[in-house]
Amino acid sequence: MPRFQVGHLVPVNKNLEKEASLPKLPLFHGPNFIGRNDVTVPDKRLSRKHIALTTSPDGSADLLVEGMNPVVVRSGELRKKLSSREKASISNGDIVELIPGQHFFKYVSSASGDNKRTFGEANDDGESEKLTPKRMRNQGSKDDAKSSTKLKGENKDNNREGQCVDEAIRHFRVKDDELPHTFKLLKVQGLPAWANTNSVSIGDVFQGDVLLAVLSNYMVDVDWLMSACPKLAKIPYVLVIHGEGDSRLDHMKRNKPANWILHKPPLPISFGTHHSKAMLLVYPQGVRVVVHTANLIYVDWNNKSQGLWMQDFPWKDQNNSKRGCGFETDLTDYLGTLKWPEFTANLPALGNFSINSAFFKRFDYSNARVRLIASVPGYHTGPSLKKWGHMKLRTVLQECVFDKEFQRSPLVYQFSSLGSLDEKWMAEVASSMSSGFSEDKTPLGLGEPLIVWPTVEDVRCSLEGYAAGSAIPSPIKNVEKAFLKKYWAKWKASDTGRCPAMPHIKTFTRYNGQRLAWFLLTSANLSKAAWGALQKNNSQLMIRSYELGVLFLPSDVKEEGGEVSCTSNGGSVKGKGKCGSSGNSEATKTKLVTLAWQGGKTSEVIQLPVPYELPPKPYSSEDVPWSWDRRYSKKDVYGQVWPPQL
Repeated sequence: MPRFQVGHLVPVNKNLEKEASLPKLPLFHGPNFIGRNDVTVPDKRLSRKHIALTTSPDGSADLLVEGMNPVVVRSGELRKKLSSREKASISNGDIVELIPGQHFFKYVSSASGDNKRTFGEANDDGESEKLTPKRMRNQGSKDDAKSSTKLKGENKDNNREGQCVDEAIRHFRVKDDELPHTFKLLKVQGLPAWANTNSVSIGDVFQGDVLLAVLSNYMVDVDWLMSACPKLAKIPYVLVIHGEGDSRLDHMKRNKPANWILHKPPLPISFGTHHSKAMLLVYPQGVRVVVHTANLIYVDWNNKSQGLWMQDFPWKDQNNSKRGCGFETDLTDYLGTLKWPEFTANLPALGNFSINSAFFKRFDYSNARVRLIASVPGYHTGPSLKKWGHMKLRTVLQECVFDKEFQRSPLVYQFSSLGSLDEKWMAEVASSMSSGFSEDKTPLGLGEPLIVWPTVEDVRCSLEGYAAGSAIPSPIKNVEKAFLKKYWAKWKASDTGRCPAMPHIKTFTRYNGQRLAWFLLTSANLSKAAWGALQKNNSQLMIRSYELGVLFLPSDVKEEGGEVSCTSNGGSVKGKGKCGSSGNSEATKTKLVTLAWQGGKTSEVIQLPVPYELPPKPYSSEDVPWSWDRRYSKKDVYGQVWPPQL
């Protein structure tokens, strides 16, 4: 018996306007399969039967995700993401995104009755009905309300703080004077425009009249860097501090501009690396300090979830020199360990300077909004025991006072490479990250950590497919230790639209709901090499690698001197907070919150674009953590297996 037609899927653009040049997809009573062959632009992320849409004559429809990649259903202002094998009921006028943010279709039922029509779409006989603006508004509100009610019921268990917070980054707006208080995510190609709201590219960093640049990183692709940021060719002095091996170093030497100086810091302990990712850009107005998580290579700045913080600081008034602060000490002590070859720079209108670590004491960091947490290789004892690695974090947190709600609150470790760990060391790090006191002077107490780590399916279905796994380089022997099973939590990033953008960002935090006690953006993965391991009855800390991160803390709310901009003709605006201040129980303090925070957005609330969702969702029994030396025969979104077949 032939099936009869009950509606259409109408192609629309991102503004939900009908794509007149594209054909409508007819829908028949019963199941309808929509997929790769129904879109105009080839997209291997779509299965041939990506969704099953089962329709009824009364206009109702049930959607089932048949493919491996998620689908989004939009009803009015409410959006719900459906993963593979998940279902939702949809109604007339709802929007279906076959890939979140891409391939938009509007469901249009042919059932009779005004409340079953939207936007003048066709009847069964192909005749269109023109609706007056008033009828369109009225009918739209009815359909939106009915559809939203359905989705709210389905979304109830997934919402945080009682509201839908998918795509929260759409509303993340940061004024110039507030930038130092937070950080930004890097732009990712292949994501919808909303997911890149307020995100940055490398060109956004190198602005203005840079006189001197110090670029610190692990991997440096000179050819890509020069093409992505042509301004670098005009900077008179460029020092590149890197961690490249001999073969890559030879290529860098042959291809670098003549005025670049290359330096690989000393590595006194085997298996260490120079892994820190930072930039120091000197301007006539001051210095821009940038701490980020991306290697200086194409894929890191285009395809992965990454983070970047920066703040501009003025030159010190040499006639009224201010005392240093914690940030200055942290920075210059760290730079001193790198031991780059000192050189002389003639900075126009400023004079000749010897460029060494002491040079960076010439800037006023008293308005710094973060603390630096660095690691340097060595066997650290005595006063140096608390200067680096997780012991530095422990020391800074012990000086801080946090709200009582963070007592025994959980921890999150999120990173892209897992070292060879044991339970003793995990307890050591948890102790450091649980440091700090509440207002009544009682310790916060030990927090239970979770590890946010991509599953095999996350990598397989990502923007890069299995290729993304090459930047999550952890072997089976590290990943599959039995004691780690209790720590695994999913990489879920609907708030920031970065579910398919695999993380190279590294973050550590302590949270309660959507509030954060503190937050660390860093280059450090979870490893003894990066964070250090206590030895000799806890009197010595052994670290193998160089790392650098910025620690966000609640601070006293105070009006300070102007924020300096190195790129806006010396203009300044009012700011708040003091260098390294952690506040006290009597002063009003800033609150660190995620983008999903549903409280009042006051001047005291600092939103941080945490790329994953809190609380993290533990792995199910079917989830398998990614390890890069395992074979995967199930093909990825590009039809590839892993390792790739040559």
